[in-house]
Amino acid sequence: MTARQPDRSSAAEPERGLVLAVLAPGVDAADELAELEELARTAGVEPVGQVVQHRAHPDPRTFVGKGKLEELKQVWGDAAAEVLVVDEELSPSQQRMLENSLQARVVDRTQLILDIFAQHAVSAEGKLQVELAQLEYNLPRMRGMWQHLERLGGGVGTRGPGESQLETDRRLARRRVTLLRDRLKGLSRQRDVRRKERRRSETPTVALAGYTNSGKSTLLNALTDAGVSVRDRLFETLDPTTRGFEHDGRRYLVTDTVGFVRRLPHQLVEGFAATLEETLVADLVLHVVDASTSEERLVEQIAAVESVLLEIGAEELPLELVLNKIDSLDALGRRRLANRYPEALQISAATGEGLGELRARVAERFAKRFELVRLLIPFDEGARLNELYALGAPIEQREDTPEGVLVLARLPRRELPRYTQFLVAETKPAKKRKSV
Repeated sequence: MTARQPDRSSAAEPERGLVLAVLAPGVDAADELAELEELARTAGVEPVGQVVQHRAHPDPRTFVGKGKLEELKQVWGDAAAEVLVVDEELSPSQQRMLENSLQARVVDRTQLILDIFAQHAVSAEGKLQVELAQLEYNLPRMRGMWQHLERLGGGVGTRGPGESQLETDRRLARRRVTLLRDRLKGLSRQRDVRRKERRRSETPTVALAGYTNSGKSTLLNALTDAGVSVRDRLFETLDPTTRGFEHDGRRYLVTDTVGFVRRLPHQLVEGFAATLEETLVADLVLHVVDASTSEERLVEQIAAVESVLLEIGAEELPLELVLNKIDSLDALGRRRLANRYPEALQISAATGEGLGELRARVAERFAKRFELVRLLIPFDEGARLNELYALGAPIEQREDTPEGVLVLARLPRRELPRYTQFLVAETKPAKKRKSV
């Protein structure tokens, strides 16, 4: 399943999938497996049943106990399923045991998410990241591909070739991993050059982070008219998209990043480091939350995002909690959220409610980055005026005088020393205004 790239969402009929899970005693199976079933549907698998065992830990060899394994075989046959979907990352031995017991294809949670990423990757970088994550997941499982040789029972013709081919495949896979990492590093360096240009202009950068399908892309479109795809499915956005908007004459950049889920596979966190680092270099993180979900799931999703932010080293960045899809709640639901998250902004990216307050909150965060100054730049120093425009400094007024160009501009504080000689004490507005 992992290796298939086409989007099965367009297929005539989804695959029939049986869900298997080991849950702690007392955990509600329907609530716990709701996300896995949604992931399965996104990958093109329709869940047709569940087999759940409540125990403290999965069996290290068979994942479920012997009795439950016999029950699983019976349910599997009755359900006429095509694939077993497991709500856990299986060890290679667990996966082989389940496959041998059922004589069926077994897909664990990590494979499922990798498959969705493979369907949705659009850019060259996104496809490289998916391939890297798939290779790193498959490397320790490659022995299973050669089980058909083991089943021959050894003997002449089976001792050498299979094992040597396996080692050859592993070596090729490792070489490919190294190549992919190098290519991704090159793309990361290119992106770093673009970031340095943004930093030079002191344009504030805001990253949208949040659980998958929380409405980040819809919010990006609402703020910046980005035109990003906003179909209602998990992991619709994989590649970071950066667009700008203006508020009170100042420009801000907003970057939409890949969504998170509970227990996001480590291979994806590592493989998508180049994408997630867009969050790391942001000046502010907007943690977008789906306010229409249940209170319990809301807490879980917030914790899942915070966990990934911690894993990538972004926990120290300034963060604003944004409760999206507020249009789905009644007055009582809104009050409850306000009481629980008093500092959070309540918005609806779909209807536009609260977006003005959000823009103002972002602007407030960066208010001290710029200082309003009046400069008199002589005509023979025209290059300095061009530098002002290149810095992205909002020029609110401009007047041509006999001595030079008089401008009122919001200058990045760190650039003030370069323009000290042009500062003028006058603070009253210029008499003439010319459009810039």
